[in-house]
Amino acid sequence: MTTALLNQQIEDVYRKESRRVLATLLRLLGDFQLAEEALQDAFTAALKQWPGDGVPANPRAWLVSTGRFKAIDGLRRQSRFVHGIDELADQLEADTPDFVAFADDDIEDDRLRLIFTCCHPALAEDSRVALTLREVCGLTTEEIASAFLSRPSTIAQRIVRAKAKIRDANIPFQIPGAAELPERINPVLQVLYLMYNEGYSASSGENVTRADLSAEAIRLAELVLDLNSDSTADTEIAGLLALMLLQESRRAARSDAQGELVLMVDQDRRLWNRDFIEKGVALVRRALGDGRYGSYSIQAAIAAIHAESSSPDTTDWHEIVGLYEVLLRVNANPVIALNRAVAVGMRDGAAAGARAVDEIYDSGALADYHLLHAARADFQRQLGLYQAALTAYETALGYAQQLPEIRFLEKRIAEMRAKLAS
Repeated sequence: MTTALLNQQIEDVYRKESRRVLATLLRLLGDFQLAEEALQDAFTAALKQWPGDGVPANPRAWLVSTGRFKAIDGLRRQSRFVHGIDELADQLEADTPDFVAFADDDIEDDRLRLIFTCCHPALAEDSRVALTLREVCGLTTEEIASAFLSRPSTIAQRIVRAKAKIRDANIPFQIPGAAELPERINPVLQVLYLMYNEGYSASSGENVTRADLSAEAIRLAELVLDLNSDSTADTEIAGLLALMLLQESRRAARSDAQGELVLMVDQDRRLWNRDFIEKGVALVRRALGDGRYGSYSIQAAIAAIHAESSSPDTTDWHEIVGLYEVLLRVNANPVIALNRAVAVGMRDGAAAGARAVDEIYDSGALADYHLLHAARADFQRQLGLYQAALTAYETALGYAQQLPEIRFLEKRIAEMRAKLAS
């Protein structure tokens, strides 16, 4: 095996397994810093040993076992400087098995425990979400900042504070009992929502989507739905899972063979995943069945209308606008207002859409959000206002970070310049 191929394999293992390995090491070691150092040490060892020995049949088991050994060995080296460390190392060695002979599927998946720890009510809300996206999903501080429309330095500070709180308050690494679940579920749903969104439309990088993040968010949402016994919370969990599945149904159509972005109005709907649509629609009905719906259920209902429409022209835009108005009463969010404005344009024409988008633009909300400027530009393009559209597309380009979106905006800019030159 060539060095390049082996390095690619190790990179693939890191992307696929690092969060699982970290979660298990955290359960075994009981400390974020110790677990993170053990994870790094395990992959450093992999880079040294795997070129000669080959990639293990069960890389996750190998990494957990190696990380555990490295952590215990590191504690023993500190024992001469810190009183009691040697006893801690002995306890860890006695209480935790050596996983090297385990199959990957035999190692307990601890990420759901990790989510509930990161989303503990003792932590501030913004810190809970930032910490979970970093530790469970492996997003960088820059990616999380993009999801929050915030600064990376602010996100980094939140994560540091949250870890310190978990340590100082001795927050347990466990899934809460049935009695606690209803009041603990909302922060978890928020994190899964943001996690899925990053996978569905990556905030930066070379790809339109990140299938690994989307698939993991869906898998964890299914686990949370199975865990919960409270009917009210169950409604919103079902709504969130429905939303994810309905959005995910469009993945194959969202980019072309060259990886270029394809807008929903231009997508080949024959590529949409009918199994996901059927499951998603069934969950929407479940979520809306008792009338106690929330934000995720309403968004899922909107996605279901899109999913069941054969084309943009046959889509019930009146119903979608109405659902967005209900959603705004539940969650007065400027991004939701922007989505409603785009739906108004589809229902009532480009001039109406432009007016609705301009209201958001004039308010100063979402000033650095590239999709606001892109939506504004698109309506201006449809109205033949090519100079205004060019300016708005150029503004959108200045804020875009995802390469396919950047290339799409560059094409639009070239089209507007051609129109103005003709």
